[in-house]
Amino acid sequence: MSKPTEADIRAEVEKLRTLGKDDLRVRWSRLFGKIPPPALTKDLLGRMIAWRIQEKFYGGHDKATLKLLDGLARGKVAKPATEPQLRPGTVLMREHGGMRHTVTVTPDGFVWQDRTYPSLSAVARTITGTSWNGRRFFGLRMKRKADRAEAGR
Repeated sequence: MSKPTEADIRAEVEKLRTLGKDDLRVRWSRLFGKIPPPALTKDLLGRMIAWRIQEKFYGGHDKATLKLLDGLARGKVAKPATEPQLRPGTVLMREHGGMRHTVTVTPDGFVWQDRTYPSLSAVARTITGTSWNGRRFFGLRMKRKADRAEAGR
């Protein structure tokens, strides 16, 4: 059997809307390997099945999201992100040593001068020849509370 395409996944998810609750419960059992909880509504069954179908095709949550969700399930309060999250496609620029340095964020790391680095710190170290916090070097590091208080005076 060939691997499904994105169009196949979309069609399969769209078909869920036409199924009745009993058919959705059967589909759930096949997909999750157990019977669904009896209290789930038709809408919720369909949404959860759609999620699982897409998760299998596209992949699930990243590790950070899973950790956050696990903490929330255990009653831990989530701390808001203190630094901007870098998404693939983001372009960072910094002038250093009279040159403009451009770094592109990719799913595999950070590309600078056609080479992929595992971290921004590795890029900053290559550019400067010294150890740097990559987020600080590219101006992404949030200032500490003491620095903000001092700047406000």
